[in-house]
Amino acid sequence: MTDTLAALRRLFLDRYDDLKARLTSRLGSADLAGEALHETWLRLARAEAVGPVRSPDNYLFRILLNAVEDRRRSDRRLLSAAEVDALLHVADDAPGPARIAEARSDLALLKTILDELPPRRRAVLLMARVEALPREEIARRLGVSLRLVSKELRLAHAHCAARWPGPPKT
Repeated sequence: MTDTLAALRRLFLDRYDDLKARLTSRLGSADLAGEALHETWLRLARAEAVGPVRSPDNYLFRILLNAVEDRRRSDRRLLSAAEVDALLHVADDAPGPARIAEARSDLALLKTILDELPPRRRAVLLMARVEALPREEIARRLGVSLRLVSKELRLAHAHCAARWPGPPKT
């Protein structure tokens, strides 16, 4: 068994140029053939034993072809240059410094506008729009009529719309 491995290593070295020419012809690439030869040599060097081999030349060539196929499988798992390039040009949806500053300014203005509302009207607006409570629940919590809740909400909307500069931003 160990003699077979030693014989294969010897044959590999003796027939290296012929194996490379044969593999290059089959693959159409001297570089790919060279890589397969290198991988095959490493496989032979790592092997501890090999069973009986009827045709050592064919056996070595089959190892070479297996190395090529393993390389191709490995390459298919990698991204192509075009795929990498496409990933590098993905738009960043995160707001930039200017948009962050604008949002902070909008938030400060909204706080000012809400602070101008009478306390009950502000409470009705926040419960309806922030907490998304139904008007019946707002009326129950505040101990007022449903009609008063509707009136306060309408007045709060009118105040905010009158004080907000321009259409709402999205």
